[in-house]
Amino acid sequence: MNNLCAEIGWKSINHEGEQLCGDHVDIIEQDENSTVIVLADGLGSGVKASILSTLTSKIISTMMAEGLPLEECVATIAATLPICSVRGVAYSTFTIIHLINNETAEIIQYDNPHVIMIRDCEPFKYTETELNIGGKNIFKSQIKLQEGDVFVAMSDGCPHAGIGTAFNFGWKRDDIADFMSGLVPVGYTAKTLSTMLVDECDKLYGGHPGDDATACVVKIRKREPM
Repeated sequence: MNNLCAEIGWKSINHEGEQLCGDHVDIIEQDENSTVIVLADGLGSGVKASILSTLTSKIISTMMAEGLPLEECVATIAATLPICSVRGVAYSTFTIIHLINNETAEIIQYDNPHVIMIRDCEPFKYTETELNIGGKNIFKSQIKLQEGDVFVAMSDGCPHAGIGTAFNFGWKRDDIADFMSGLVPVGYTAKTLSTMLVDECDKLYGGHPGDDATACVVKIRKREPM
C-alpha cells in the first residue's frame, strides 16, 4: 500500500424532458487500492439510452474488476446490447479508468470525449495507443500516478453544451480543460469539481439541456488517517 488514495465524484443532468439519464457511472472497488470506474453514454436519450448505458457500465466494471481482458469485455458488450431498430446500431460509448494499486491509471476510451488529465494544475497530454477490438477503435493509456493528479471523464453532452448559442461549435475539450485547470488549485473535492463542470454545462445550455451531460472526476491525493 502506498500513501495515495483516489477521491471520486460525479454528477449528471438529464436531456430536457426526460425522466431518466442516458449516461451511467459505475464504480467497483476491487480492494482498498484498486478501483474500476466506468462512465457509459447510451445511444440517444431517455429510457432506451438509460438501459444501454446501465448494462454497459455494469458489465464492463464487473468483468474488469474480476480481471478479465478488455477484448472479452468489449465482445460481451457487443453480444449483449440490443440493436436499435431506428439506427441499426447497438452500443453505448464508454470510458474506463482502472486504478491499479493507487500507482497506475489504465484509461480505456471508446467514442466518448477523451479524458482530461490535469497535473501540476495544468492540462497534461498523456500517451494513447489505438487498438481495434471487434471493429471498434479503442484508445488505451497507462499513466503512473502522482499526488495531485486529476482526471476528468465526461459524456459528449459536456462539449456539446452551448452549440449554436454561447458557441458556434460547442464548448471544446481544450476549453473545458482550461476551465477545470483553473478550479483544481483551489482544492475542491472531486464531487465539487464534477458538479461545477456540469453546472457550467447546464448554464451554457440555457437551463434546457439538449443532451444528457455527465462528468466524473478522479482526484489523487494523500491518505488522511482518521
